[in-house]
Amino acid sequence: MNDLRVPQKKFRPELEGVRAVAAFLVAIYHIWLGSVSGGVDVFFIVSGYLITTSLLSKMEREGRIRIFEYLLGLGKRLFPIAFFVLFTSTVLSFLLLPQAQWRQIISEVFSSAFYFQNWQLATNAVDYLAQNNEASPLQHFWALSIQGQFYVTWPLIIFLAFYVAKKIFKTPFRKTLLTVLTMIFLASISYSVYITTTNQPWAYFDTFARVWEFSLGGILAILIPYLLFNKHLATILGWIGLCIIGFTGIVLPVSTVFPGYAALLPTSGVILIIIAAENGGRFGVERLLGSKPFLYFGSISYGFYLWHWPLLVFYYAYFQTDTVSIRDGIILILVSFLLSFLSTKILEAPIRGLSIRESKWKLASLLIMIMLPVLGANTWWGIYMDRSEAAFKQNFDIQDYPGARTIYENVDATPGLTPITTPLEATSQLPSMYTDECYVKMKESGVKVCSYGETVDPDYTIALVGGSHSGHWFPALEQFAEDLRLQIDVYNKDACRFSTEDFDGQLSDTCMEWNELVVEPLTENPPDLLFTTSTVDSGDTIPQGYIEMWEKFEGVTTIFALRDNPRMAENIPACVEVKTPEECSIPRDKALAETPPWENTENIPENVYFADLSDYFCDEDTCHSVIGNVLVYRDTHHISTLYSMTLAEPLKAEIIKALEYLEEKKS
Repeated sequence: MNDLRVPQKKFRPELEGVRAVAAFLVAIYHIWLGSVSGGVDVFFIVSGYLITTSLLSKMEREGRIRIFEYLLGLGKRLFPIAFFVLFTSTVLSFLLLPQAQWRQIISEVFSSAFYFQNWQLATNAVDYLAQNNEASPLQHFWALSIQGQFYVTWPLIIFLAFYVAKKIFKTPFRKTLLTVLTMIFLASISYSVYITTTNQPWAYFDTFARVWEFSLGGILAILIPYLLFNKHLATILGWIGLCIIGFTGIVLPVSTVFPGYAALLPTSGVILIIIAAENGGRFGVERLLGSKPFLYFGSISYGFYLWHWPLLVFYYAYFQTDTVSIRDGIILILVSFLLSFLSTKILEAPIRGLSIRESKWKLASLLIMIMLPVLGANTWWGIYMDRSEAAFKQNFDIQDYPGARTIYENVDATPGLTPITTPLEATSQLPSMYTDECYVKMKESGVKVCSYGETVDPDYTIALVGGSHSGHWFPALEQFAEDLRLQIDVYNKDACRFSTEDFDGQLSDTCMEWNELVVEPLTENPPDLLFTTSTVDSGDTIPQGYIEMWEKFEGVTTIFALRDNPRMAENIPACVEVKTPEECSIPRDKALAETPPWENTENIPENVYFADLSDYFCDEDTCHSVIGNVLVYRDTHHISTLYSMTLAEPLKAEIIKALEYLEEKKS
């Protein structure tokens, strides 16, 4: 049986140009459009094409892949600039970014250094409780992590295909490899379409949802000798391919629909360009992409990609803005270009010039030495944070942080202290019910219930029902559960509201399913009070979906409907580090409707008791970011754990009134 034709071995200058275009588009979309271009998908298919071509040639020539030498070759191309950018970003993050981001960045340095950052971001992307993390200067390393995982696994796939072809089935190697890559492509793109439909934030960073792009490049590398076209047609196809790459980010909302089948668009653009270059043409796009300017920019595009994002994040942090002017954007691009030129010339070029076979152990030692400053600096940073927190605990006095007690007890807060969000004994910034895993996560189905407080013989039972805006009141309820002999039953679903409507698609299918399922346990074993939120944002009426849900409990239990807290304009912990608390606060009339929403709403069931604690967030004019040396919020709209605890007395008073209201109804 004859094998497939072997393509002519030659340098593909148009691929350097494609890399240049992709890197430039990534920067432009990030800097000025605040969106995603699809450029990384271009990198993925180009990498699949080139690595498959290289490894396939080695297997046919030598019958093996020298894996240690292969990994050293990858290291000398990837490590010098990547770890210098990591080190620089670590130092500048320590100097320029708020401490509220430090833990996040420390973890991302390690995940970037060891090429698993995409999985960390995937976890955060679907974890509602982590979604308010600020953009870090290292987030772009997710794409490099996926590429690194591909580079490590691809030799194994090609070797296995070679072994199966030669030792087991006695089939031609290239045909066998083509079959294997086609199977990988079909399996991966099927999974990618499925997971993008069901869980797109996770899919965006999922290696398995992206591997089809690399395999598509490999398939192209094998079939390229057969893709012959008329020169005029090839010329047209090539320019169409370049237009596809350039306009994908405008045509499609890449960050919310990729990877899935939508990512076939930019990858098809690369395929058309490679086909056009293979067939030649006087006016072909390869003439432009293979020209000296594009070739040179392509040769430093790796460094350009690495530098542009941290420069942008530090620009945002230093100038306290979230937009970039045309002039400043051009400066950022020029500085990225200059740094990529210098780091390529000074750091990468000398190391790439080392012979792997002649300097194997020297090169291995050098690559380890390149990693050490990053790992050392990041380890020191983590130790520094731990020691700073330990020193703070030694001098800590809870009386210095009265929070809401400055309002209802009229106590004074000690001036000059750094505001905090959590009590020192807390192991997390989140209420303890979350660290106990007592909630249903965003993409999970079903109902989970946990009981806290007086669970043996309670006088009253309160069901805390809803999403995180119900959940952040849990620390306050815990404070007086013993005094009132309360059992607190927690029914919590991430990114959800206790409602029959989905708010124009804002609530997920799993949330709406949870709302249907949670009715049964609450009616079969009804609490004395069903604690939930009664409003959304600054709305001046109660959502109809809330009312319809409350109606299901008429004659069953009393709804304790608490007005939702004000939402802020910025992430409060990060904002207060770089601005004054006053600058991070907002006018009351921007955050709250003047009239309580239930006064503007008709057909409210009689089983509802309304409570409003807005005056513990806002005075007559302002909704505050810091009260009594306590950060009121842990992000833009969730109440901090410590501030919630300091709201225990006002909430307790309302709960007592609601219980009295309940007793009156019974009598």
